[in-house]
Amino acid sequence: MEKKLRQAVDPWIERITRVLVVVAGILIVVMGFLSTYGALRRYVFRSPDPASYELACVFLLVSFVLANAAVERQGRLLRCDIFLDRFPASVRNVISNIVSPVMGITFFGIIAWISFGDALRALEIGQMSNSTWPVPLFPVKLFIPIGYGFFCLVLLYRLVLGLFGLKRGPEETSQVAGADK
Repeated sequence: MEKKLRQAVDPWIERITRVLVVVAGILIVVMGFLSTYGALRRYVFRSPDPASYELACVFLLVSFVLANAAVERQGRLLRCDIFLDRFPASVRNVISNIVSPVMGITFFGIIAWISFGDALRALEIGQMSNSTWPVPLFPVKLFIPIGYGFFCLVLLYRLVLGLFGLKRGPEETSQVAGADK
């Protein structure tokens, strides 16, 4: 059952993760050009441009939210290994692959749920940013539930694999997890 699940779900999650990381990377490159443009306008031409700062902030938020799932997928999220290393391997497995995903799904699921309602409200009222160069906020706010919703899906997949791992010993689980990377 686990093997069938991995064969069916892994390729889809991997493709979506790669697309989101590429989009986040492109946004970071664009942010670099926008920051350079804004600095040149401000310090060389003495004519500050609010659009470059505003767009760089928007792209920073979107790139962070989209790249979160890829960082989780690679197992590089911040963990408290100092405390985790003090437990036996079976307890570490339960904490890393069951407790952590449940907590993450709870936290980021609430954020995704609330931010989706906030994004719909921004669309309904036509909300714009309060700057000299107003940006419509609906598309920006919509990326938060999309990114965190996919992040919750990745955590759910990790949780399911962690539950399958309870049937195996912790040594086998770590070998399987090492083979994934």
